[in-house]
Amino acid sequence: MLCPFCAHEDSQVKDSRPSEDGAAIQRRRQCEGCGARFTTFERVQLRDVTVFKKDGKREPFDRAKLERAIGHACRKRDIDAARIDRLVTGIQRQLETRGDEVSTDDIGQAVMDGLKALDPVAYIRFASVYKDFSEAGHFAEIAEAVGEESAPPEPATEPRDTLL
Repeated sequence: MLCPFCAHEDSQVKDSRPSEDGAAIQRRRQCEGCGARFTTFERVQLRDVTVFKKDGKREPFDRAKLERAIGHACRKRDIDAARIDRLVTGIQRQLETRGDEVSTDDIGQAVMDGLKALDPVAYIRFASVYKDFSEAGHFAEIAEAVGEESAPPEPATEPRDTLL
């Protein structure tokens, strides 16, 4: 493991423990070159996934890119980082089980579905970029749709006995 501070190739593992959700191993390391300490995460990867982009290019799936996109949508929202990490891990697992190649549309829809369940504002933020909103009316349409889905059902009215 390369040291992020001095790029020395050797480091010593000082502590290992599972992450909170059990999906990764967190390792505390110390560089043998400069003595700096840093943390690494080891995650299970079911298979190498290739992303098929709209322009026809293919590139390896990048978890960090997915984390950044979801992080931007969730910025300044009261959402626990562990919930965001679980969402990213869930989407990654979902994509890995689909096969060796996934489209950007598959990824975008998985993120939309996950954010819709997580936070409506983050969902709208992501949708505005993913669906390339060009007018304010697009925001209003999706906000109205989200509002209708999250609104509590109206209470059933029972007929009243009228006594006169």
